[in-house]
Amino acid sequence: MPNTDLIDQRIASLADWRGDTLNLVRELINEADPEVIEEVKWVKPTNPMGVPTWSHDGILCTGEVYKDKIKLTFAKGASLVDPTGLFNASLTAGTRRAIDIRADDELDRTAFKDLIRAAVEQNTQRGR
Repeated sequence: MPNTDLIDQRIASLADWRGDTLNLVRELINEADPEVIEEVKWVKPTNPMGVPTWSHDGILCTGEVYKDKIKLTFAKGASLVDPTGLFNASLTAGTRRAIDIRADDELDRTAFKDLIRAAVEQNTQRGR
């Protein structure tokens, strides 16, 4: 089964705002980077559906699902410029940064796509 199908299943399993939010995030990531690779990583007994992960020459971000939030963790977020202040979690982590989205939060779609593009650029520059 392709990994995109696993992400489809994960979104479908969330019959509330979290499914809608994860689906929106997925759409925005694909709009920002049409070449993004979608996969599910870290499948284990305690998390049988795994973690949706988006990559382009390395991990861009992951989408973890919790009861009260969707957590988008950017693998190298600490080195990304975040002019609109989307990062609101893991702010003291050495490398990562995260965006926690709760039920009533409104994600700045333009700023989020800019952040995805910056993460792609960072990953592709590393290989040059």
